[in-house]
Amino acid sequence: MATADPMPDVTSAAPPATGSLLVLLAAMPTEQLETAVEKLAAAFPGENLLIAAPDGFAASAWPELQFVPTPQTGTSWTLTAADFAHACQLSQKHESRGILLLGQEAGSLSAADLRGLADAVLTSGADLAIPRYDLPPHAGLVNSAILYPLTRALFASRARYPLAIDLGLSRRMAERLGSVAQRYTSLNQGDALLWPVNEAVAAGFAISEIDAGPRTLPRPTDPDISAILPHVAGSLFSDIDARAAFWQRPRQLPPARPPLPLNSEADEPADIAPMLDAFRLAYTNLQEIWSLVLPPNSLLGLKRLAVVEAPAFRMPDNLWARIVYDFLLAYRLRTINRGHLLGALVPLYLAWVASHLNTAASGTSPERHVEAVAAAFEADKPYLVSRWRWPDRFNP
Repeated sequence: MATADPMPDVTSAAPPATGSLLVLLAAMPTEQLETAVEKLAAAFPGENLLIAAPDGFAASAWPELQFVPTPQTGTSWTLTAADFAHACQLSQKHESRGILLLGQEAGSLSAADLRGLADAVLTSGADLAIPRYDLPPHAGLVNSAILYPLTRALFASRARYPLAIDLGLSRRMAERLGSVAQRYTSLNQGDALLWPVNEAVAAGFAISEIDAGPRTLPRPTDPDISAILPHVAGSLFSDIDARAAFWQRPRQLPPARPPLPLNSEADEPADIAPMLDAFRLAYTNLQEIWSLVLPPNSLLGLKRLAVVEAPAFRMPDNLWARIVYDFLLAYRLRTINRGHLLGALVPLYLAWVASHLNTAASGTSPERHVEAVAAAFEADKPYLVSRWRWPDRFNP
């Protein structure tokens, strides 16, 4: 969705177009762009809206809307530092009060969803509006296993999708994220991930979570979990490391929201056998690495899991929370090469996914299980704080 050079040099005698709401659309196929613009036209009829779309888009089909062309960008399945730098620069240039960043397949959101994200920052005083998608039980599992529980436990935020690909930003939130993003783009790291929820919490900015209904998620260019998980988890671990002085202080978690409705979209029964095979193979081959990261109790728990038959396979929530925390600590301490460390987390994640799918197949609401996992992370936060401050205290 981004380029290394987020804002081209533009010289023109004409004054820039203005819009109280600036919408930045990701690079996506023309059909997707047209659907997204149709939804925007329906959501904001006759309003002061400015849409930044890739060069070459046939904007003349919507004469009632204002468009500003932007360079064609490479595609990305999520928002990157370059996107936030671009959003900040465009919002300043066009004097916009609010910004919507919309990822690929944004046309799958309803007009009401888009309106809700915009109204949160334009009229309700939020600095960051983040959607709560209604996804099928087998979707977004990296988020459910790691991103959401860690963000909730450490930053006291209930934002269900902290790496959402659609966001509403106030002007000051865009400027804050743009400042952070500029450090990456100046180093030609425009594809780096930013964590808007963590940034907003640290700044004391208001966050609003909007029920967004179903959403089609874009498919990563490389869908291999062995590439996705290290990239995403490593970015979050790095952000947590940088904010350690902040999240170690106690914070009150906001009241719980009503649970998400059970998604009616039926998933095909998942074949967990390959996941468990990967976990058992890793249990045999990665003992040396895991023993450098995990304490004896966790290794004992994994030993027991390695011999459990597939139908009965369940990973205890507290064991998973402790595993993630110990990998986070090892990332901070550089116990081993970070690439190798995050690679060693992948089969453990697959074991969690197999357990989660078994739990859902047994009749437990997938969302209820995810909330139980997040609660386990919260309960074990004192362990993380103690190990962070005194890393040798609990060493075997």
